[in-house]
Amino acid sequence: MSKRFDYFVVFAEMRTGSNFLEANLNALPAISCLGEAFNPHFIGYPNREDCLGVTESARNADPHVLVLAVKVAQGMAGFRFFHDHEPRILDEILADERCAKIILTRNPVESYVSWKIAQETGQWKLTNVKKRKDAKAVFDVREFEEHLANLQGFQLKLMKALQTTGQTAFYVAYEDLQDVEVTNGLAAYLEQPDRLERLDKNLKRQNPEPLSEKVENFEEMQTALAEIDKFDLTRTPNFEPRRGAAVPSYVACAKTPLLFLPIRSAPEGEILRWMAALDGTTPDELSTGFKQKSLRQWMRAHKGFRSFSVLRHPAPRAHHAFCERILNTGPGSFAEIRRTLRRVHKLPIPKDGPDESWTREQHREAFLAFLDFAKANVAGQTAVRADASWGTQAGILQGMGNFALPDFVLREDELEAYLPALAVQVGSDADAPLHKPELDRPFTLADIYDEEVEARVASAYQRDYLVFGFSSWR
Repeated sequence: MSKRFDYFVVFAEMRTGSNFLEANLNALPAISCLGEAFNPHFIGYPNREDCLGVTESARNADPHVLVLAVKVAQGMAGFRFFHDHEPRILDEILADERCAKIILTRNPVESYVSWKIAQETGQWKLTNVKKRKDAKAVFDVREFEEHLANLQGFQLKLMKALQTTGQTAFYVAYEDLQDVEVTNGLAAYLEQPDRLERLDKNLKRQNPEPLSEKVENFEEMQTALAEIDKFDLTRTPNFEPRRGAAVPSYVACAKTPLLFLPIRSAPEGEILRWMAALDGTTPDELSTGFKQKSLRQWMRAHKGFRSFSVLRHPAPRAHHAFCERILNTGPGSFAEIRRTLRRVHKLPIPKDGPDESWTREQHREAFLAFLDFAKANVAGQTAVRADASWGTQAGILQGMGNFALPDFVLREDELEAYLPALAVQVGSDADAPLHKPELDRPFTLADIYDEEVEARVASAYQRDYLVFGFSSWR
């Protein structure tokens, strides 16, 4: 009888017990789990140069080469795959009925707290309890909401793919990992004749204490989590589904019925100051951190409200994303993506950020290289996640539409004319000043802008130029 599967994938996330599951799978003679084969920052495991003879550079050029290598590997081979791994092969493996799907889940609060502790201690695996490092997590509600949204969106995608292709997966909860019978059941699912007598004992659970002892601001966490409607969690096997809109980032005035739907790397801070000035308050008093339920409640309570977003020309927007997220290393920068862009994409930026020796020409060269990356990234041709900071504004607005489109989509260069008119529509006659955005550092776009820069931006953001009718920045 022919075998049902050629290979397998373990869909999991950080701090869900995937290392422990992999160790036990590898204890079965004919199974080889190859680590995070499609992690954008390494291949298989940190400091490895290849996986099944496929180098990291070869995988990045064509990830399907590694998929084929896994399929034809001796015995039953597979890999772990997280939500931010190589997007170019996800649809392929989901549609492949010859690929066995194993879905490993864990309570998202537990995985978040474990991740925060590991960040604090730098200890991601534990094999010797005597070397265990202690630390407490600090719960950040915004960060947790982003963590939860990522998990929800990925779980929904997996569930829909299985439903539309008529497939089933083998589900494993974090708590099931300590049950040898469950692991042997997984072996049966993979059509393996061997069974384990006992589980691998090398890896130890790092933080066995209750959450109350692991979280520094536990009461604050309890309050924040109490606002999440747990009954919607049944929409997917484990989590409330993300509907495509970044609702927690929406901002409402303290009194005036006005709702702002920000686009990353477009005007934001100056808009928040203007909104606060309408009510004579401070930006800290604005309402944000919405969930879909609480936002609907706000909408019902503010009849006649207006909502708006603000577009920025793709050139200054891309430059702002480059400076804030990639070039500089301060708060808001993407450290891991920055390292990958330097190492894999050869982005010519200094390891520790620019200093006084950083020249205008170096800045221009690095920005042009970033635009080349952004073009490939937006087109789904890189292993790095397509972050909203440099994604197309057309795509971001489309995602907003999955919840509710903004009433107005304003342009940055027209704000002085349109914002007062918008305020009048919601009954405000306040003379609120509009502050100028802070200049990008260490050089502004004006310092390096020329026809080549414009052409490279237009090439990377063709969709935004077409959809919104943008012309040259200058």
